[in-house]
Amino acid sequence: MKQKILVIDDDNSLRRVLEYNLQEAGFDVITAASGQDGLDLFAEEAPALVITDMKMPGMDGMQVLLGIKERSPETLVIMITAFGTVDVAVEAMKAGAFDYITKPFNRDELRLTVAKALQLSGVCAENRRLKDALSDKVDYHTIIGSSKAMERVFEVVRKVADTDASVLITGESGTGKELVARSLHLNSSRRNAPFIAINCSAIPRDLLESELFGHVRGSFTGAIKDKVGKFQLADGGTLFLDEVGELPLELQPKLLRALQERVVEQVGGTKQQKLDVRVVAATNLEIDKALANGTFREDLYYRLAVIPIHLPTLRDRREDIALLLRYFCGKHGAERVVFDSDALAALSSYRWPGNVRELENMVERLLIMRSGDKITLVDLPDKMLISGAAYESSPTMSGVINLPVEGYSLEQLEREVVVEALDRNGWNQTVAAKFLRIPRHTLIYRMEKYKILHPAQATT
Repeated sequence: MKQKILVIDDDNSLRRVLEYNLQEAGFDVITAASGQDGLDLFAEEAPALVITDMKMPGMDGMQVLLGIKERSPETLVIMITAFGTVDVAVEAMKAGAFDYITKPFNRDELRLTVAKALQLSGVCAENRRLKDALSDKVDYHTIIGSSKAMERVFEVVRKVADTDASVLITGESGTGKELVARSLHLNSSRRNAPFIAINCSAIPRDLLESELFGHVRGSFTGAIKDKVGKFQLADGGTLFLDEVGELPLELQPKLLRALQERVVEQVGGTKQQKLDVRVVAATNLEIDKALANGTFREDLYYRLAVIPIHLPTLRDRREDIALLLRYFCGKHGAERVVFDSDALAALSSYRWPGNVRELENMVERLLIMRSGDKITLVDLPDKMLISGAAYESSPTMSGVINLPVEGYSLEQLEREVVVEALDRNGWNQTVAAKFLRIPRHTLIYRMEKYKILHPAQATT
């Protein structure tokens, strides 16, 4: 597609010469005989480049330049000026013109100046495209997922990242709460300021207040010098309060005040410090129960959860498992490693109590212990070969089996269960697997593992 150039000049002869030379060079050229007509045509046609004479009756070239820059700051403009008025052209460049050419000029000079302008215009357009793509696409900071459940999370992050609203992220351990918190920070105007994280459950209760708000020398035994708290360190940026549900009840009013008033007071201090901090919190607790039993203040909850984000468990987005496996293999430098269909099916049916963190740990272990670039059922941990339905069934199996008081071998028990299922179903593997609520390939694996043979085969 030809690039469009707008030529504005009141001199009919020069305008036709410019039009001819630029068309010969392969451009789509539109022309205007006055500054006002040129601006009107610019608004209609949105050309890639504008060439305008400096001196014209009525609206001159400088006014045209300013009008174009007001409408489209990134459009490049080349000024045409008479010899001896270069100082005027320089003023135009200060006002935003790309370059100027002086009359009389030759065809090569014209084409070279236009080529440079369009080359720069292309670079600017690509930069805009990349910038728009980045602003439209959240930097998820290794949050991997294409499932509907994760798309809902991404959509919320897109909408609230560049605000100062407090966010409360809930979800089981290992679902990626800190990654979401970092994404909120990285996609906000605070991205160049600190991101400070503190785990409220990992710090002793008597030290947590000091860690959060700081202390002054002598405020308690061991306070030998002033200490800056996490709130002060995060000034201008984001403070991530992980496991905020574990925050002691006696500290919750002070956190609430810091959120409401945007001020903190050091332990043992008397001065209030005004801070600009966005707070993002996370918890794996069932927050409704904590509110009901009084271990978490309702007013603090509502202040933290202006925007609530709930992260789904891995078992609620099993369609992301294959994507995560590829990502973690690449992360650990094993891009060529693949999981065969049986291994992938087994991993997709596993319950994943440790969620994405457990999955990554498993991948890292498999990559260390593997003998080749294909992961099969044989490579997987035994617990991951048990159907997810088995995990989600009743916690006790007393209605099915009675274990002896002295204990019993799990492997022997499992072997007997497999044999019993096969025997009940006439040694039809497909029916037996369905009876056990496991994939057929898992049943075959167990039969091979325990050397289970059909009675007819065993006697031959």
